[in-house]
Amino acid sequence: MTDFDFVIVGSGISGGWVAKELSERGFKVAVLERGRDIDPATDYTDFQEPWDFENLGQKTKQDEVDHPIQSEVYAFHPYTRQFWVNDNDYPYETPEGQSFKWRRGHHKGGRSIMWGRQSYRMSETDFEANRKDGHGVDWPVRYNDIAPWYDHVERFAGISGSEEGLEILPDGVFQPPFELNCVEQEFKNRIETEYDGRRSVIPARVANLTQPTEEQMALGRGMCQSRNHCHRGCSFGAYFSSNSSTLPAAERTGNCTMLYDTVVLSVEYDDDGGRAQSVKTLNTKTGEHRTISFRAIFLNASTIATATILLNSVSEAFPTGLANRSGHLGRNLIDHVMGGGAYGIFPG
Repeated sequence: MTDFDFVIVGSGISGGWVAKELSERGFKVAVLERGRDIDPATDYTDFQEPWDFENLGQKTKQDEVDHPIQSEVYAFHPYTRQFWVNDNDYPYETPEGQSFKWRRGHHKGGRSIMWGRQSYRMSETDFEANRKDGHGVDWPVRYNDIAPWYDHVERFAGISGSEEGLEILPDGVFQPPFELNCVEQEFKNRIETEYDGRRSVIPARVANLTQPTEEQMALGRGMCQSRNHCHRGCSFGAYFSSNSSTLPAAERTGNCTMLYDTVVLSVEYDDDGGRAQSVKTLNTKTGEHRTISFRAIFLNASTIATATILLNSVSEAFPTGLANRSGHLGRNLIDHVMGGGAYGIFPG
């Protein structure tokens, strides 16, 4: 007899989705979150004013001391520092000459309440790129295999955007797009006139509700108010996060148990049975050690934390870490490129 059908480590974007899909199918699920619960009434600051905060909500020198890595993010300031780790409490090392900016938050929803909400589909060009240019390994799937799942995710999450018929950027299941402002519209007109239709300027495709569905409203989500306070947490539930969407959907089934302040130390592998069977955990508040058994496990603790758990999961069958027979576990990581940009003065 196992404690749960499925154990899910991490409550961020991917962990929330797994919890929703499995709970709705009747399985008993436990979501293990290393951080605390989030209460929008006290943790979200989207209804607070600059004068409610020290330094009128601007970053302080102490922020740079306590959060030298996290405070570099545009969304970090006194309104939001509760969502980011204190870098001095969670130090890490990188090889000389190879810096790595590890953005972290330990709480319900993980980085799903800290992400930029830009939501685009990969195209057939993306799925065929490795085969065509001869680098890496060919994808085992193509766009048409993934498209129905894009539909499923977009319909539930709520993505606003415009249908453009661009091969490189496939259309999806969209809610109405945000209108371009006057400068954006003029910029669009000039670009598309100058380049004779070879370039397109389109509204960003973002996970912000502009026309909530009945299912979304049933979860307590409302329409985006265009306040530009997303990074403070959204009390309307207008942007997609685990906290506003997938985890409430999972919890309303009665099949999902949330376990907070629970760090997973390792996955225990049954050499005789040839399967993972339990996790060893530590409660960061009480110091209690606990072993939780399952039928199957999903590690959704982010790339580095998941690799760490697997490397710590040593057994007779996997002396260098679970699923590490290749020796590549935890290696060959690369930064996710968030974006680039430019600014200037637009005449008129």
